[in-house]
Amino acid sequence: MSSQPQVKAIIRMAGRDLNGTKPLLAALRDIKGINFTLAYAIVRALRLDPSMRLGRLSDSQLQALEKAITNPKSLNLPGWLLNRRKDLETGQDLHLLESDLVLKIKEDIEREKTINSWRGFRHSLGLKVRGQRTRTTGRKGQTVGVRKKATAQQAAAQQQTQKKEGEK
Repeated sequence: MSSQPQVKAIIRMAGRDLNGTKPLLAALRDIKGINFTLAYAIVRALRLDPSMRLGRLSDSQLQALEKAITNPKSLNLPGWLLNRRKDLETGQDLHLLESDLVLKIKEDIEREKTINSWRGFRHSLGLKVRGQRTRTTGRKGQTVGVRKKATAQQAAAQQQTQKKEGEK
């Protein structure tokens, strides 16, 4: 028997199945709402090795990690690491994960649309919102340019009809 624990292939954490063979930082980044900086801060606060495989953590370490992920404020991390600062409804700094984050973003966009702000107007039209250029990028649907092959065929067909009319 080996002294090292067996590597768990799949670990359920924060409503996701994470790959246990990935390094800890890479595995945590698979959770929607956790970026590299927050993952690194959580790992450092829990005094874990960032290069260690997720599947090699003990059950107590996994429980502490999940508790820290669901409530990063409990680790006394700075507020700028959280993804929902000064929430409009509660006024508190929150950190949302997975489907909660997606729903809040959709609610924010709908609120922008209902108050008829410029951002909401741009969202409703499906245009760029943050001041990017729209002349050449952000186009959706079919292209509206000239198709060389089609125009060449039309020009050849017109020349043939003109030759036939000239011969008559």
